[in-house]
Amino acid sequence: MSALTDRLDAIRAEGRAALIGYLPVGFPDVDTSIRAMVAMVEAGVDIVEVGPPYSDPVLDGPVIQKAVADALEGGVRLSDTFAAVKAIADAGAGAVVMSYFNPMLQHGLADFARDVKEAGGSGVITPDLTPDAGEAWVEAARAADLDTIFLVAPSTTPERMHLTVGASRGFVYATPLMGVTGERASVGDAAERVVREAREAGADHVCVGVGVSTREQAAELAGYVDGVIVGTALVRCLADAEDAESGLAALRSLAADLAAGVREGRA
Repeated sequence: MSALTDRLDAIRAEGRAALIGYLPVGFPDVDTSIRAMVAMVEAGVDIVEVGPPYSDPVLDGPVIQKAVADALEGGVRLSDTFAAVKAIADAGAGAVVMSYFNPMLQHGLADFARDVKEAGGSGVITPDLTPDAGEAWVEAARAADLDTIFLVAPSTTPERMHLTVGASRGFVYATPLMGVTGERASVGDAAERVVREAREAGADHVCVGVGVSTREQAAELAGYVDGVIVGTALVRCLADAEDAESGLAALRSLAADLAAGVREGRA
């Protein structure tokens, strides 16, 4: 059992899926990014993914890539990630860090795990790390009682699906579309297939990130997943805004709409 498992179990008992929102730290600036994460919680987001900016975000689409580049130019530091985690935990939501592996390695795996845990974080998503290459990270995370969240995709073989599910704790992150992150016009059938395959491999909690940007898409996914993950659409609220306050208002509105969607999915 873990803090994420307990939270997802409680949300499941409410008869709905969780809403999980991602934002990068430091965009448009550190203070506003942390305010935005707290605003998402107040609008109905259950778990927040905190993204430490990285100089080579190869798995992210253009909206997030630009936001991360702006954050780095603004002088964001890894320590700001831990401050964001604390703010989210203090606001009453689950906090997980979604990080490329190199910043974790440079910080020191044991130190990174300790700092996330001490800030109130529940786990870490590692999009560019596979379980067989991440044994040292899994060991460090277990020592700190942090959940390790790995990704599965349509290309994941049955053997690797079992390996990934076995190494994951908290939830399995399913990405049903190949390619970089970004908003999509429709969810598609691949999401349901990847979720089914992960459950068949033993996953109890499967959350899906598939470019969701509307209430209707959130409701569709919520019918069969444990958590609906939204990133680009939320970042765009801040990116397209004329100023910080209007960006936060747009973010609150979208988060509230998506929160309504995940509650409608199993109605």
